Amino acid sequence: MQSPESSSSSPVLLNIGGKKYTTTVETLTQREPDSMLAAMFSGRHTLPHHPTTGTVFVDRDGKHFRHVLNWLRDGAIPVMSESEYQQLLREAEYYQLLGLVDCINERLGWKKADCSEAELTRKDVIKCIQAQKVRFRGVNLSGLDLSKLDLSEVDFSYACIKNTDFSCANLYKAKFGQVEASSSSFKNANLRECEFVGANLQESILDGANLRSANLQDAWLTRCSFIETDLHSAHLQTANLTSANLQGANLEAANLKGAKLSGTNLQGANLQRAYLREVDLRDTQLTGAKLGGANLLGAIR
Repeated sequence: MQSPESSSSSPVLLNIGGKKYTTTVETLTQREPDSMLAAMFSGRHTLPHHPTTGTVFVDRDGKHFRHVLNWLRDGAIPVMSESEYQQLLREAEYYQLLGLVDCINERLGWKKADCSEAELTRKDVIKCIQAQKVRFRGVNLSGLDLSKLDLSEVDFSYACIKNTDFSCANLYKAKFGQVEASSSSFKNANLRECEFVGANLQESILDGANLRSANLQDAWLTRCSFIETDLHSAHLQTANLTSANLQGANLEAANLKGAKLSGTNLQGANLQRAYLREVDLRDTQLTGAKLGGANLLGAIR
């Protein structure tokens, strides 16, 4: 092993899982000074080495260690398949090379973004929302993972957000007018006072979301899941809720005038003081629903 007194540019011989490498203490310690490799070759520790060759043995996969050395030498990472990046990521995490870990994760993020056809990555979105006023009007964000982000008051009007994950995100007062958002997830998201006028949310998941006072007028909500969702005072005039699941949802004081409720599941829902004028309820499941004080003038039952 290299002693503390030896030159940092003197050769270090490594045996990584049977593969032999030659490098220097300087290479192993300079770029990532807080890594395991830097600690190993800092001179503070006595490492086991071969008695005749002086080779230091590390019981890891030697296949990708050349990429580790190239990173430490000049900050380069290769173009690889996703599975190979995952293998290299395991090695980078073992050696505690945090800079390399970040770069690999960024590359993996680009690959996921390419598959989703989104125009931005999650990292791009995070940079944008640090600005004072954010607009993603008409932008394609399909397939992105935007879960748990603070996206309050962001304007997504006319955007394409199909298959996008907004679960647990803070979307307070965000604008989703006329968006294409089919098969997206808003599970447990804060959507209070959001605007979804004319939005296409068919087959989306909104279970447990807070949609208090949200405006979903004329929205396309067929086969959506609103299980135990809070829709207190929400605006759902002429919304299409065909075959939607609102089991246990809170629709107290919500406006559902003219909404399409064919095949809609409202079992156990709270519809007290809800506005249900001109609604056809003949094919609606209402077992256990609370209808006290609801306005049913002109409703078909």
